[in-house]
Amino acid sequence: MSATLPPQTVQAMLPAPAPVCFVTESGKAAEAPADYPAPSDELLREAYRRMVVGRRYDEQATALAKQGRLAVYPSSRGQEACQIGAALALREHDWLVPTYRDSVAVHARGVDPVQVLTLLRGDWHCGYDPAATRVAPQCTPLATQLLHATGMADGMRRKGEDGVVLALVGDGGTSEGDFHEALNFAAVFRAPVVFLVQNNQYAISVPLARQTAAPALAYKGIGYGVHAEQVDGNDVMAVLAVMTAAVDHARRGDGPVLVEAQTYRVEPHTDSDDPSRYRDEEETLRWAAADPVRRLETYLRDREVLTERDVETAQAEGEAVAADVRGRIDLDQTPDPLALFDHVYAEPTPQLLEQRDQLAAEMKERED
Repeated sequence: MSATLPPQTVQAMLPAPAPVCFVTESGKAAEAPADYPAPSDELLREAYRRMVVGRRYDEQATALAKQGRLAVYPSSRGQEACQIGAALALREHDWLVPTYRDSVAVHARGVDPVQVLTLLRGDWHCGYDPAATRVAPQCTPLATQLLHATGMADGMRRKGEDGVVLALVGDGGTSEGDFHEALNFAAVFRAPVVFLVQNNQYAISVPLARQTAAPALAYKGIGYGVHAEQVDGNDVMAVLAVMTAAVDHARRGDGPVLVEAQTYRVEPHTDSDDPSRYRDEEETLRWAAADPVRRLETYLRDREVLTERDVETAQAEGEAVAADVRGRIDLDQTPDPLALFDHVYAEPTPQLLEQRDQLAAEMKERED
């Protein structure tokens, strides 16, 4: 005989019927959600600074891709509230598990901005040390990182650590089997992991309506016994409130949380994409009116929490980061083909060493 959960327990797992919102698209205060305390003004000012810097960094990386100095770059312009809100919700010893579109979030966790772009330049699989930064390598295959995040979180739980793993994924990734397997495993083993779905409305060219018939992606959580919430992903105040609560929930040992952030990909899928083939300009302009950076700036200025000097300082920092990236990304790299065999295993296998020796011999013949 199966157990029947109390109605209040089931209700608590369901997301709010409408995305949680603190600040309207025009930058005015919305009716405060009863379930979430408002983030402090100090935290909001820090979020604003990081969003401004993150946007400038994203713009610079986009320009580098167009100039051919990056192999590809998937912009996250318009998703800064999701990226920064996620990064700020974590403690230093927590882990961030990003996708290929989360360069701004990775940089916000303290990773060197040029090292973030190493993968996208094609120099190496990952340009930074995941163990030192507590940031997993950016993942290109859809949703495979969610299984890694869940296993990592379960390992932390088994070792008695109080860390939390925050796994980022797009709406397209929720259509993958890995998404379902990760949520099911996380729920059964009560792994301290938070899944943040950045629903930017398109999986490359496939709109959300062609991906799911659910009223919202957050409703998928109840099927696995996972607490879920949906949030206005362009309202960083709401993202901070919801993500902080979700991380605290997981850290207490209460199990995983699924959060869906409603946002929008303003730029093309990558610099090689033509979004005019599958969406119209009017739609993009409607979402541009909900710009997360402008929304927060208006809200903080109206409350006299943010000054003109604060805005100028953030913009100057963004320009400094962009200039630093431009200067260092041009430094010539001399690739070593033999480095392909490094870090495959902690101890190289005989077969790997044999392959390395074969390549070394071929390279020496060519030199001679």
